[in-house]
Amino acid sequence: MRSTKIVATIGPASRSPEVLERMIAAGMDMARLNFAHGSTEEHAETVELIRRASENVGRETGILQDIPGPKLRLGPVDNGVCELHAGGQLVLTADQILGTSDRLPVAWSGFSEIVEAGDVAYLADGSVRLRVQEIVDHDVVTKVEVGGPVASRQGINLPNVTVSLPAVSEEDLERIDAGVGMGVDAIALSFVRRREDLDPVRETMQKFPYGYEVPLIAKIEKPQAAAGAVEIVDAADGIMVARGDLGIELPIEEVPLVQKRLLYLCGERSKPSITATQMLESMVSAARPTRAEVTDVANAIFDGTDAVMLSQETAVGRYPVEAIAMMAAIAEAAERELPYERWNQQRGIHGGDDSATIASLAVEAVARLDVKAIVSPTLSGRIARLISGHRPHVPVVALCPTLPVVRRCALYWGVRGHLFEEPTNTTDLLEAAGRVAKEWGYAGPGEKIGITAGLPSLRSGGTNLFKVHTIE
Repeated sequence: MRSTKIVATIGPASRSPEVLERMIAAGMDMARLNFAHGSTEEHAETVELIRRASENVGRETGILQDIPGPKLRLGPVDNGVCELHAGGQLVLTADQILGTSDRLPVAWSGFSEIVEAGDVAYLADGSVRLRVQEIVDHDVVTKVEVGGPVASRQGINLPNVTVSLPAVSEEDLERIDAGVGMGVDAIALSFVRRREDLDPVRETMQKFPYGYEVPLIAKIEKPQAAAGAVEIVDAADGIMVARGDLGIELPIEEVPLVQKRLLYLCGERSKPSITATQMLESMVSAARPTRAEVTDVANAIFDGTDAVMLSQETAVGRYPVEAIAMMAAIAEAAERELPYERWNQQRGIHGGDDSATIASLAVEAVARLDVKAIVSPTLSGRIARLISGHRPHVPVVALCPTLPVVRRCALYWGVRGHLFEEPTNTTDLLEAAGRVAKEWGYAGPGEKIGITAGLPSLRSGGTNLFKVHTIE
């Protein structure tokens, strides 16, 4: 059973009901909706399509709302995409026009005030390079040094320029309002620079009933965020290592080192992590990835990532289902060689409260007592996350009272969420947990499982009991 989770971006190539069902069946654990593109109405419809596909397949799938955040972006481009040719001239303008290969709009009126002649600008995740030649009124005249296709709403990177954009725009907060209203299961905030950037999002989410429970994922893609990673990881509910922009904003040779450090910090704190960008990029157009890509995915898993993410591969690629199946196969192979015993000692939270201590001891029991699964009734998902942080070599079965908590478990390494109404009596709870493990095939007669529980029952954050149970 695969433990590493797979996040897949939904786009034109994957939005149909039939493809969504095949993606879920192939192993998609969480669907990513990129709110930098598309209307609120389109995203609401996609949420419904994903929910319906999950029901048809019989497997709950989480939904990750990705908020654009404070990034310089192009405006609309005629027909959605245009080709820039090396040696040509391109004007970047604040005028509200439909972009062409000669003149592209920038979605920020102050762009011409922060650049000067000689500055370099990157488009299309760094594949297109421009050199600023002059500023004419509010137009920035550039020379195309490296050409290629660019599309509407793509980002603009200025590696050597400080841009004073707001941490979260009013438009972003409106998107979050809409996403929480749709019932998304996690929110990823782009271009976080410091811990305080998360505060406006928290305040907005708390306007909704239970909105504060929606996990907030900080995307690390700015040098400031990499430098202040400890505070950001502590403040967020998880992180995404967004290597595309990170590789433009930082010297590219430093990206692997930053990735390893970020995943280590999350591992220490039992916070979920997602590794993203160009993981199986060649599968946008090819049915098979390169060996280097396969190695990259495996190395992220060896580094301790909770999830690996597909972007263009499933949003616009020709082989969205095959890309997910390949990701799942790589993960299953890598997981056979993970250092589970060492990780249990080095990762996760060792003490501090009852739940964290129980989580650590439960994973220790897996190795010492040949436990086949850990069954954890949970109101919030916290005990499942804490156990996941120690990387047990067996499934963690999270018995959750509501579907939002079930879907939240889609980000936790090794955790399988199931809808379950918790009995109020502790004896009945333990018996029910054993029965569920047997009925769902996690353990057979005569085999042992570990059960975590809390006394009294039905109290969030109150896990204080661990029992070794033999299946009858």
